[in-house]
Amino acid sequence: MVLKGTIMDLLKKEIPLDEESLFLGRDSNVGLVIVDVINGFCTVGAGNLAPTQHNEQISVMVKESARLAGEFCSRKWPIFAFMDSHHPDIPEPPYPPHCIIGTDESRLVPALQWLESEPCATLRPKDCINGFVGSIEKDGSNVFVDWVKEKQIKIILVVGICTDICVFDFVASTLSARNHGLLPPLEEVVVYSSGCATFDLPHDVARGIKGALAHPQELMHHVGLHMARGRGAKVVSEVSFDA
Repeated sequence: MVLKGTIMDLLKKEIPLDEESLFLGRDSNVGLVIVDVINGFCTVGAGNLAPTQHNEQISVMVKESARLAGEFCSRKWPIFAFMDSHHPDIPEPPYPPHCIIGTDESRLVPALQWLESEPCATLRPKDCINGFVGSIEKDGSNVFVDWVKEKQIKIILVVGICTDICVFDFVASTLSARNHGLLPPLEEVVVYSSGCATFDLPHDVARGIKGALAHPQELMHHVGLHMARGRGAKVVSEVSFDA
């Protein structure tokens, strides 16, 4: 659903989002974080929370995530990929069962499945919305925190789905942890707008689903990016590399 005219125009006027550009040179201490670019959220018909038909915003996000992953691996830069994965007997309210461990729903989309055998990529199944929390082990250690420290990452570039849910929760927690001194040497969190997407649930559809909330895609994508910037992230519309 694309909101046109007065509503979206008013939103962008009242909470404008001035996006920047990101240039990554050869000596950049940067890591790519891919949030939940898996079949269960991105592949048409793949599950309860997957799109039911082609969605352009999601399609662009997948394409850009794969492009960046290729650029990072060609430079042997580190990648951390979250994959939503749930036990069938542990629900995640308010969502229906989704991305069950061991199913194709919880696998990376076909365009990214090559990361499963890439030495530069760390794949992390998570059982909750917030990837930062989902990285906590039973002994209290945090796989994502350890990755940042081990790789000496100063900048993380974040892409994935959903802009206003899993992506935002991870970004907000990471910024709080950085500000609290838990993530040295991390300095900056960057969100790539075209590398993110969210789902579309128009009001006329949501009102026919018990307990569902309307979720217009373009509006919530913009709000998610604006909130990320409000928490201290840099939001960029372009990512380029030193050839």
